[in-house]
Amino acid sequence: MLSTHRWPEQGWAMLQLVLVAALSKAEPEGLVMCRRRGGPEYPQLAKDGDIILGGIFSFHSSWQNRELNYTQSPPPLQCTSLNFRAFQFTQAMLFAIEEINNSTSLLPGVSLGYKIYDSCGSIARGVRVALALANGNQETATEGSGCSRPAQVQAIMGEDSSSPSMATATVLGPFHIPMISHFATCGCLSDKVKYPSFFRTIPSDRYQSRALAQLVKHFGWTWVGAIRTNDDYGNNGMATFIETAEQLGICLEYSVAFFRTDPEEKLQRVIESIKTSKSKVIVAFLSFLDLDLLVRQFALHNLTGYQWVGSEGWIIDSYIARVDAHHVLNGAIGLSIAKAHVTGLGEFILDVRPLNSAGIDSSMFTEFWEALFDCRFRQGESSESETGQSQRECTGRENLSGLQNIFTDLSLMAIFNNVYKGVLAVAHALHNVWGCGETCGNKTQPDPQTILEHIKNVRFKTKEGEEVYFNEKGDVTAKYDIINWQPKEDGSVEFVTVGLYDASLPADRQLTINNSSLVWTQNAKLVPVSVCSDSCPPGTRKAVQKGRPVCCYDCIQCAEGEISNNTDSVTCDQCHPEFWTNKKRDMCEKKEIEFLSYEEIMGVLLTAVSLLGTCLTSIVAFIFFRYKKTPIVRANNSELSFLLLFSLALCFLCSLTFIGRPSEWSCMLRHTAFGITFVLCISCVLGKTIVVLMAFRATLPASNVMKWFGPPQQRLTVVSFTFVQALICTLWLVLSPPFPIKNLTTYKEKIILECDVGSAIGFWAVLGYIGLLSLLCFVLAFLARKLPDNFNEAKFITFSMLIFCAVWITFIPAYVSSPGKFTVAVEIFAILSSSFGLLFCIFAPKCYIILMKPEKNTKKLMMGKISTKSA
Repeated sequence: MLSTHRWPEQGWAMLQLVLVAALSKAEPEGLVMCRRRGGPEYPQLAKDGDIILGGIFSFHSSWQNRELNYTQSPPPLQCTSLNFRAFQFTQAMLFAIEEINNSTSLLPGVSLGYKIYDSCGSIARGVRVALALANGNQETATEGSGCSRPAQVQAIMGEDSSSPSMATATVLGPFHIPMISHFATCGCLSDKVKYPSFFRTIPSDRYQSRALAQLVKHFGWTWVGAIRTNDDYGNNGMATFIETAEQLGICLEYSVAFFRTDPEEKLQRVIESIKTSKSKVIVAFLSFLDLDLLVRQFALHNLTGYQWVGSEGWIIDSYIARVDAHHVLNGAIGLSIAKAHVTGLGEFILDVRPLNSAGIDSSMFTEFWEALFDCRFRQGESSESETGQSQRECTGRENLSGLQNIFTDLSLMAIFNNVYKGVLAVAHALHNVWGCGETCGNKTQPDPQTILEHIKNVRFKTKEGEEVYFNEKGDVTAKYDIINWQPKEDGSVEFVTVGLYDASLPADRQLTINNSSLVWTQNAKLVPVSVCSDSCPPGTRKAVQKGRPVCCYDCIQCAEGEISNNTDSVTCDQCHPEFWTNKKRDMCEKKEIEFLSYEEIMGVLLTAVSLLGTCLTSIVAFIFFRYKKTPIVRANNSELSFLLLFSLALCFLCSLTFIGRPSEWSCMLRHTAFGITFVLCISCVLGKTIVVLMAFRATLPASNVMKWFGPPQQRLTVVSFTFVQALICTLWLVLSPPFPIKNLTTYKEKIILECDVGSAIGFWAVLGYIGLLSLLCFVLAFLARKLPDNFNEAKFITFSMLIFCAVWITFIPAYVSSPGKFTVAVEIFAILSSSFGLLFCIFAPKCYIILMKPEKNTKKLMMGKISTKSA
């Protein structure tokens, strides 16, 4: 709860202390005497007993200002503004004491008494009556009677709010007198170094502030405003809320503070801050007195549509709910102390006879009675109310039946229960100190420090089954009801419990809310939206706007290859290399696998061309075999021709190994088969070229060169050249063979299945060897192109080698630059082109002569005996 003190009162309290110190007189030499300064303080309610409990409650919430002349002692404090809540708290304390005195199991044979003071909501007076409870009102105490006497009370119940409790607990600390508050919630009071003897039966605001932050997060509100009372309660509570909110990703658009006694201009600045804001959620850490003032200003400025989130200081206060402008708060949601029920306590509170018989100050009881029943006791003349209307006369026999005011409102039963539990805690501590059984034999008044130590370790259950104990900070376990303001048909407000917060549970189960039963501001059924920026959908990430809080951001689409599949993602996640993003960038999809297959058009065409080449080669071979005894076949070295045709057929067929899904065997086979068959082919052509050259040299006189280039030598030449290529391929396969790979770099959205050459040296050695033989063959054929021959085969070999070299020279840059499956297609195209070049250039003219010009297929014509013109 909030405090009601202000700085002028603190200054007056300090002035009193200074005056006491300055006016102190030295005692006569040799005489030690303790003397009370100032007038005595007498309790408003008192009762004797074996053990006396103290109580400090604000029966009045304010006081009259006094004129101080600093020349004489100030007059007594005149308390004003009767506070019915304090009378309810007092009744709860008396109920607990009466129940204990009538109990046969708790402190049997021991009677508890009490001394209860009115602090008037004043910190200075609270400290003063606390010292009176500790030291009593005896005028002097000599050395014989002892300046250090036992405390007058064993424990003190109170105060009602945080700031007075801090001051009182500070004073009582050195005396080790336990102080148990029922309504002081500031987290700062958990500091056992500053407040070693302070306990409370209400949860610390540290729990409440964290619970409020979790409540705000639960509904997705990330852009909120905050209003607090400018005192210990509001400032400490809001500080913890802000700290937790930042951890949960909640941002505050504004955070303002005010106190009900501030100048009106300050409150207007608060209103302007709210009017100019964009957030639609207000977290209010206020007392009902401060909220009353603020709500009236909201109504005056017609500020509606805000979703209020409230602390326990006002969320279930019936006074606020009866304010004319309470419609401003309709739909509010917040935390309240968990509901409690104590059998008989409600009836006891509404029975005012215990107050009348408790030694209460007659003037205060009269004031209480007149305020309760809105009447006046006869005092010679008829009295008038503040409004000028005459009031009815009090008879003293008025009945509470049918009366509705703050005193008859028992909505704060949870707080009354806190007072009740505080008294029981002291009783159980005393019970343990004396070791009571059927009776408490030793009734020696214990030292307050002993009781203090036992209260720290006390653990018991109330008659309703509620377990009570204090942790190492003097706090109880935090449990809150989540309350929702729901308007009724008659215009009043109903406080509906819609959830629970229990700090003793695991973090993921502490907050429980029934969303379906909630009513929001302006009776809306949908959860209000309060964000600085709309949520970023999947496929995007948040980018904080420069110079603004983290809740204000832009949504940026994820880059290629990255996704975000959650709303409000801070980063985008990289897809696995074998996956790629879809269009929305919210899912990774399996990349398309690409390779040159037999099913696609390109693969079908290349396969058809390869088979066509094989068929043509077979047809040529058949023609040559059919006409193998004809001069044109015999003149062109039929053995090498058939071997050349066989190697060409293999060249056409080896191109098929490049089509289809790459595997280990296909990768090794395609390159080695290609290399060996092409060398075999070129070796045959080279052999034919050498034979042509040597044949004309053999016509020279005395030349026997042809004996060195007969069929055995030709076969040896072909085998030797081919063996070298086979040796290169063998080393390549042994040392670093080709292997299948997944190419993930050429295309971002595709996976290319291809063969890695393994050893680049082996690959280019195979191609280089083919190129070397082709170049040699081309040079020799070029030299023999003009030899006197009616059917000059060297000329055709030259053309074929020219085509062959041209194809493979252009192949290299095309192979290096072609992406994906087109690399394989280029290689197949080069194989097929060069093979067709050899087939057509070398064998097409011969087949033409054999089939179309058989008259030219004669030995004389081949030997150049008959002129071609005459033929």
